[in-house]
Amino acid sequence: MIRKLIRGIFTLCGALLGYGISFLFRGLIFVTNLGDVISLNETQQDILSIIFTIIGGIIFFILAPYVGRHSQRVVKNIESALQKVPSSEFVTGTFGLVIGLFLAYLISHLYLGINLPFIGTVLSILTYLLFGYLGVSIATKRGKDILTTLSSSRRAASSKQKGKNYDIVPKILDTSVIIDGRIADIMKTGFLEGNIVIPEFVLVELRHIADSSDNLKRNRGRRGLDILNRIQNEYGVEIYNTNDDKSLEEIPEVDVKLLKLAQNLNGKVVTNDFNLNKVAMIKGVEVLNINELANALKPVVLPGEEMELFLIKEGKEDNQAVAYLDDGTMIVAEEGKKYIGETITVVVTSVLQTSAGRMIFAKPKKGK
Repeated sequence: MIRKLIRGIFTLCGALLGYGISFLFRGLIFVTNLGDVISLNETQQDILSIIFTIIGGIIFFILAPYVGRHSQRVVKNIESALQKVPSSEFVTGTFGLVIGLFLAYLISHLYLGINLPFIGTVLSILTYLLFGYLGVSIATKRGKDILTTLSSSRRAASSKQKGKNYDIVPKILDTSVIIDGRIADIMKTGFLEGNIVIPEFVLVELRHIADSSDNLKRNRGRRGLDILNRIQNEYGVEIYNTNDDKSLEEIPEVDVKLLKLAQNLNGKVVTNDFNLNKVAMIKGVEVLNINELANALKPVVLPGEEMELFLIKEGKEDNQAVAYLDDGTMIVAEEGKKYIGETITVVVTSVLQTSAGRMIFAKPKKGK
């Protein structure tokens, strides 16, 4: 019953469109020189209008089932697409739709001067569709940029009153830093400001790692998904949909795609990948390295300081013993081999900073 009703309404729309086209055709005859060749009296004009109306109704009647089937597919595709759209994009898209429809309302008033029946209505409908689509498209693609700009503007205005200057940019998380897990604790402290962005292709890579046949990779991937779920639940971070970004489609490598997204969003990449850090420097993308942060937060140890250590194993050189601080820093105790398995007091002799981290050299305190 509903299908028949919809088909009837569709047929009526076609008939009205055909009736409007008949007036357009008659107007063209009047404006052009065809009026000298084709002369129609009022009865013939009415018959022409009826013919156009019937033809329009028949065409739309025939097309109704085809349009209906495709409309159902479109509706299903729209429903499935909306389920994948983050709530932030849905809100910005709705706002863009309202703005687009308002602009279409203003423009449609220009069609009021058209005396041809129904043509102004058809043009108004097309205008509403066009501006509605443009409003949604622009708002969803540039919504994050607009929100970031507004947020930065508000923070800048507030900071000017306080005599401070802030530059808040999006922070984009890569796969390695999510698997590492320390990012959740860092976010808990509130040190990361601005929008936290988790690209959709990072989620895909995590899922592939979690489905790996290798036990180690599978465990790392599942840990990353657990951390990601914790971040989303505790801090409301959403997955950034990158399907609409055409500049990312032709880039197969995840790391290169991540840097390109950072350039598009004017953001910073949060990682603990040393190689990605180097490539980012070449690309001119700013990076926040978790390992560098951890090294910077390690307690400062100066030569001559004393500390209590538990020596656990032999060192590489003769008569050396090795101990570790709570943060994982390795301490090499010269002449400490005989004290392995004991807690002794040592004196720091030197501190060596390497690419792998910091290494401290010490000797047992005299008198031990």
